[in-house]
Amino acid sequence: MTPRSRRPQAAIIPALLLALVGLLLVPGTSSAATNLVTNGTFETGTLAGWSCSSGTGAAVSGSARTGTYALQGTPTAGDNARCSQTVSVQPSSTYTLSAWVKGSNVYLGSDGGSSTWSSSTAWNQLTTTFTTSASARTATIYLHGWYGVPAYQADDVVLDGPGGTGPPPDTTAPSTPGGLTVGSPTSSSLRLNWAAASDASGIDHYDVVRGSEPAQSVGNVTSWTATGLSPSTTYSFKVRACDPSGNCSAYGAAVSGTTSSGPTVPPSSLPKHILTGYWQNFDNGAAVQRISDVQANYDLIAVAFADADPSRPGGITFTLDPTLASRLGGYTAAQFKADIAAKQAAGKKVILSVGGEKGTISVGTATAAANFASSALSVLREYGFDGIDIDLENGVNAQYMGQALRTLHSQYGPGLIIAMAPQTIDMQSTSFEYFKLALAIKDILTVVNVQYYNSGAMNGCNGQVYSQGTVDFITAQACIMLQNGLRPDQVGLGLPASTRGAGSGYVSPTIVNNALDCLTKGTNCGSFKPSTTWPTLRGAMTWSTNWDATNGNAFSNQVGPHVHSLP
Repeated sequence: MTPRSRRPQAAIIPALLLALVGLLLVPGTSSAATNLVTNGTFETGTLAGWSCSSGTGAAVSGSARTGTYALQGTPTAGDNARCSQTVSVQPSSTYTLSAWVKGSNVYLGSDGGSSTWSSSTAWNQLTTTFTTSASARTATIYLHGWYGVPAYQADDVVLDGPGGTGPPPDTTAPSTPGGLTVGSPTSSSLRLNWAAASDASGIDHYDVVRGSEPAQSVGNVTSWTATGLSPSTTYSFKVRACDPSGNCSAYGAAVSGTTSSGPTVPPSSLPKHILTGYWQNFDNGAAVQRISDVQANYDLIAVAFADADPSRPGGITFTLDPTLASRLGGYTAAQFKADIAAKQAAGKKVILSVGGEKGTISVGTATAAANFASSALSVLREYGFDGIDIDLENGVNAQYMGQALRTLHSQYGPGLIIAMAPQTIDMQSTSFEYFKLALAIKDILTVVNVQYYNSGAMNGCNGQVYSQGTVDFITAQACIMLQNGLRPDQVGLGLPASTRGAGSGYVSPTIVNNALDCLTKGTNCGSFKPSTTWPTLRGAMTWSTNWDATNGNAFSNQVGPHVHSLP
């Protein structure tokens, strides 16, 4: 940005004289701003008057610009955390809308009017104006962030202009839902039931809180199953109701339930700590490999990727890429299968990965879930794969993918390996679909290797924002999962094997090893050091064994032995 030039001193005196004349000529009328916004300071401690998409907003304390509370919107990969309010206005009138905001890509505007935005870690004021139409009686103002970026905050929202004559905004909270019961225990789930709340404008959704965890919106239902729980463990829950205007009741009394006994760790012949590597079934400039060429330090090899079956929704197939096979001198399906068997004889596991950056497989219905399970079982048995990896970077449906994986597990058997490779943003909150899926199948899940790259800056488990490519970023991200329901043996650190293996986020093997040490032993941490350690952390993952080979096997030669030496 070009700095503003200084005005010549000679221009100052005429300007001052004009200002003085203006003061003498303008009548002494009041210029105090009105504010048509309800709860624009959020000092009610609620979202009264506001409606936030999919439960992505909350009134939070501790970092407000003024007073105690501010609005916090938490975008997801598929939701920009829009919080809006409809106010009464007059037709053909001009209004000025302003708000103080901080965060990445924060927008302020009005439907059908103008908008403005900013990106800043410090509080800054956004201001925009709009003129209502000749027939307008209401106007909807909004704030929102951007898809997949960290949470934003807003405070002191003001709409200045002539007040309208429409109905006042709804600020009455629903009644508190009562009659909460917790029962129907399994080793990994509990069923909640409660009595419906009452509200003149209807109920939009219910929030459920488990223990001290963040609230989870469960929709407009009066029964819900908490999944991903540990066996023989007592959990407490409480519920509140919210209406379409963003008014929420108080939480009802907390009620506890205890899961039944069951296995805490799914059976697996994998080592306690593992190194996972993706093998590329395509040629993109990295070293081409047969499965037999995969470096010996990799314990779990994920073949990337399965193909979508165009004949049935949710179905998958797999075929060796013919271009790759040609580059390898005529690599046949029979040789591929023999190489898988040889790796297994050497104590390794080989699984099939579904998805990838360009993957088009979608499991969003009961039919698609059944198709996925049956087709996956057929492919796994044909090639001798030990399990499946879910790497759906274009979105996942926790309900139906969870249903598909449970069906596949029941048909394949308890030895099935189930891995996941979500993007960093996917595991920022337990309300996100990937995180919900991991918790929903926790009792049969092997490992979640989050891709700690191609993500930019993100919030860590301590509420601080860290830039990718550092020990702090990796450890502060991993502890989100470790503190929110996954077992340490289900958590792996995913990093690229070379600078060419990802668009951004590459770190040296030394940084990967330091992050592993910090999480398992409390040593070699950066500025962030978790309050506890997780010695049973599962290990690390890389994209890919091919890029590792291109880079002189630096990742597997340095990270592999370090993973295997963990406590």
